[in-house]
Amino acid sequence: MMTDPIADFLTRLRNAIIAHKVHVDIPASKIKAQIAKILLESGYVNNVKYIDDGLQGQLRIYLKYGKDNESAIEGMKRISIPSRRVYVGKSDIPRVMGGYGTAIISTSRGVLTDKDCRELEMGGEVLCHVW
Repeated sequence: MMTDPIADFLTRLRNAIIAHKVHVDIPASKIKAQIAKILLESGYVNNVKYIDDGLQGQLRIYLKYGKDNESAIEGMKRISIPSRRVYVGKSDIPRVMGGYGTAIISTSRGVLTDKDCRELEMGGEVLCHVW
């Protein structure tokens, strides 16, 4: 049984980046699909596809590399863990790397970026930081 599926998601991405893989397959869930969509919209990955395998499905995430085979994702950090949830109000939304990174926040309107949360003036649970 998986105790923290979001940490597993981030670890699989991190390992694929270290191994310079073209894509990585991750067991699908609604929250992982929303996080992958944010990574795609923010320009951290090239593409995200859902693969139906007859069970829960797989998310195939195509990684993005730039010059000198450097990944678009320099780092990722899980913030809120099952044993220690981290919630922020609308005035305490974190800035990652001085605004160059992205905080992914779970809100009542779904999973949003820190910039979207500031525009909508709402807080939530800080899932992770990506830079």
